[in-house]
Amino acid sequence: MRRSGGIRALIALALGLYLLARAAVVGLTGLVSPERVLETAVRLELGAGVEPMEQRVAATPTPEPEPTAAPQPEAVGSEVPDQTPEGLPILPASFPGGLTMKNETDYNPVLSDLLAEGPGLTLPSDGVQVLIVHTHTSEAYTPTDSDRYEASDTMRTEDANYNILRVGDALAQTLEEAGLTVLHDRTVCDYPSYAGSYSRSGAAVEAALAEHPEISVVIDLHRDALCSESVVYKTVAELPDGAAAAQVMFVVGTDGSGLEHPEWLRNLRLAVYLQDAVDALHPTLMRPINLVNQRYNQHLSPGMLLIEVGSSGNTLQEAIRAAQLFGKAAGPALAALKEGG
Repeated sequence: MRRSGGIRALIALALGLYLLARAAVVGLTGLVSPERVLETAVRLELGAGVEPMEQRVAATPTPEPEPTAAPQPEAVGSEVPDQTPEGLPILPASFPGGLTMKNETDYNPVLSDLLAEGPGLTLPSDGVQVLIVHTHTSEAYTPTDSDRYEASDTMRTEDANYNILRVGDALAQTLEEAGLTVLHDRTVCDYPSYAGSYSRSGAAVEAALAEHPEISVVIDLHRDALCSESVVYKTVAELPDGAAAAQVMFVVGTDGSGLEHPEWLRNLRLAVYLQDAVDALHPTLMRPINLVNQRYNQHLSPGMLLIEVGSSGNTLQEAIRAAQLFGKAAGPALAALKEGG
């Protein structure tokens, strides 16, 4: 956040107080009561505006899934932080995924139809096939005794051993194990100012595509932020072995903001293809696809996706395991799209 962080924090606080008060009036309790606050936090973290509830439309006749309370999983090294460094309680939450979508646009794509159409993407047999970048490079997780860092801002650090770059390393390695050639661009895009992060990451993507025009898939890897002014949430994939892992979410942009993005449906088709592939192996790993009006640089490639791994309430090890599980399912699905495959 840095210089712009104070203003955004005040906005988030005011919205949070209003929304929680509104939730209390209608009698919502437990983990579902801050759901609107969670949505607001996501939009603020991505730099998007907050849209009125009445502007949201359903993607399908199926009601939008709501988060449910999740059991605290067994953490790596028995480290299960129950509060942030600032003293806010951390509550586990599980978002039911599958082939579902949280639609914040006026479009109404049918996911089953997009799945039937296929991703409409072919990866080259040689050269770089996948690019990983990080718009918000300093995003970090709740520290533990074994993963403790010097914070540069709330839940952020410039130390690449503990921020989202480390999760990107894990994802890149897992995708490479599936037979893909991955370029992990470690350019720091949110320094010296958080403002302008997307301009800098967009420039990094354009430079990589100019040097490697064969790149077919571009992943902008992020860490989500789910919180109110008094609670921080961690996403939990409820795995059969009970081990700790965060959840993963695709954010797909459109031209709903008025910015040119004519091929956004191709981005969405790829997200649907990968969502289905991952869900087949790990039914609780994926959160619903989030379709938004903002384009988040995804106009730069028809194979570009923004992926959120875990939230600020998760630990680094939970996020790394989520990235590995995602890669082990998405990697073979992408490898199947290679020329001659």
